[in-house]
Amino acid sequence: MLDLGIQELIVIFIVALIVFGPKRLPELGRTLGKGIAELKKSLSGFKEQMNSEIHESDNFLSLEDKLHKTDRPHEDKSRQTASIGESSATPDENKG
Repeated sequence: MLDLGIQELIVIFIVALIVFGPKRLPELGRTLGKGIAELKKSLSGFKEQMNSEIHESDNFLSLEDKLHKTDRPHEDKSRQTASIGESSATPDENKG
């Protein structure tokens, strides 16, 4: 994620100490920590919900495929009988 080393963290700490002062720095750290924890919790919940939705859609698609596979033999038989009935009639019989 962020590749921060010891030197960068020291510089950030010194700048924060100068900007916010020693009295507000612990309060700022707690607030920042709570904010990051809340963000991680929200992202985890969002990821869990997305995985759940994907799993439900996969189940729906597999159920839909199963339904189509069971329906197709009936459709194929009706198509076969219709094509047999049409092919047995001569062109003259179809006109009149």
